[in-house]
Amino acid sequence: MPYLYVLRNKNKKYYTGITGLDVKKRLERHNRGDVYSTKFGRPWELIVVEKFINMRDARDRERQIKSWKGGNAFKKFVSKAAGSSNGRTTALGAVYLGSNPSPAALEKNKEKQI
Repeated sequence: MPYLYVLRNKNKKYYTGITGLDVKKRLERHNRGDVYSTKFGRPWELIVVEKFINMRDARDRERQIKSWKGGNAFKKFVSKAAGSSNGRTTALGAVYLGSNPSPAALEKNKEKQI
C-alpha cells in the first residue's frame, strides 16, 4: 500500500513524500541521513500519513499538497491533520448550553406563556 507522509523538523521545515514502504521505516531512513533531500534537517517527526489504493493516487495527492507551496492551504491541512484547533477548544467536560438570555427576553417569554 502506498502512503503519502509529511515530516516536520525542529526548525518548522516540512517535507512531503510518498512511499510504498512502511512509513515508520521510511522515517528511520530520513533520520539516518539516507535521503539526500532531508539529510540536513534532522531529526524529523511524522505529522501526517494518508493511505492510498495505488501509487498514482498518492502521487496526485503529493502534487496537490506541494502545489500549495507552504501557503495557507498547506498550513490549514497540517493543522487539521495534527488535530490543532487553534486554541478554540472547550474545557474538558464543558457543555455549551446556549446563550444566556437577557432579563428582558425572559420577561417576554413569561408574558407569552400566560
